Amino acid sequence: MAGLKLFSLNGNKPLAQRIAAELGMPLSPASVKHFADGEIQIDLDDSVRGADVYVIQPVSDPVNENFMELMIMIDALRRASAHHINVVVPYYGYARADRKARSREPITAKLVANLLQMDGIDRIVTVDLHADQLQGFFDVPVDHLKTVALFGRYFRNLKLGAETVVVAPDHSGTKHARQLAELLGLPIAIVDKRDVNGAAGVIGNVTGKHAIIVDDMIDTGTRVSESVGALQDAGAKDIYAAATHAVLSRGAATRLGKLPLKQIVLTDTIEMPAEKRLPNMQILSVGPMIGQAIELIATNQSIHPLFDLD
Repeated sequence: MAGLKLFSLNGNKPLAQRIAAELGMPLSPASVKHFADGEIQIDLDDSVRGADVYVIQPVSDPVNENFMELMIMIDALRRASAHHINVVVPYYGYARADRKARSREPITAKLVANLLQMDGIDRIVTVDLHADQLQGFFDVPVDHLKTVALFGRYFRNLKLGAETVVVAPDHSGTKHARQLAELLGLPIAIVDKRDVNGAAGVIGNVTGKHAIIVDDMIDTGTRVSESVGALQDAGAKDIYAAATHAVLSRGAATRLGKLPLKQIVLTDTIEMPAEKRLPNMQILSVGPMIGQAIELIATNQSIHPLFDLD
C-alpha cells in the first residue's frame, strides 16, 4: 500500500508489531524520549510528507503518559505535513466517564475526543468502546471494531455443547452477552445485585451448565468475583470469564487467580506484563483484525466482513 506509514508509540509495541506483520510492512522509525521531569520528546526519523499515517497507541496504564505521547505524536505528524493522520486506539481510556451521572461531574470521554480532534486527527480506529454512543463524541470517522466474532470463534472451537449459557455480570453488560449468545446460538443469564450488601442472584437457568461471563473489560476483578460466587450458588458447572480489555488494576490478577475459573479469555488491546499472567489465561490477538481493518480503510472498502463469525 503505497503512501501508507505505520507508527507505534510505547503503549503496546507487541500489538503494533502484530498489526504490521498482518499488513506485511514495517513499523516506521520514530524515537520517543522521556526526560527526567516527565516531559516527552518525539522525533520522526523518516519523512511523512503526503503520507497516510496510522499511529498505534492504547490509552492504557500509564494512562496520562500514553495519552500525551499520542497527542505529541499527532502534533509532530501534522507539522511534518502528513496527508491523513489516523489514530489506532485499541483501548480508549476514560471511556467510562461518558455521561454526567452526578452534579459538577466532567464528561472526560468527550474531552478526550475534543482534544484528539483539536490536535488534527482525520480518523480513529478503536476496539470495543465501553458504550457505542461514544462514537458520537467525534466529528471525524470512527471505525469501531468488535471482538465478538473473535470470542465467538474461540468458544465455538472449545465445543462446550448446548448446555452452555452466556452470562452478563450486571444489567448494563447485557448487550455484550446477548451479542455473543446470538452468535453462538446460546441462552443468556444476568447476575443481579439484589441488595446493598452486595448479595447477588442469577436471572436465568445456569444449573448444571457451563457459564461464560462476558464483559468489555476486567479492571479490579470485583464484578467477575461476584459473578463467579453467584453462579456457583446457582449450580453452574465450569465457569469461564471473557473480556476484551485486560486493565487488571489494584491486585486484579491476584484476585482472579483465587477464583475457580476454568479459563480467563482476554485480548491484547492492552499489553499484559508477565507478573499479571495466570496459568488459566488465554490471550487472543486483535492484531490481525486491526491490520485487516487498516487495509480495508486504506483501500476504501467496508470493514463489515470483520464482524462475521466465519
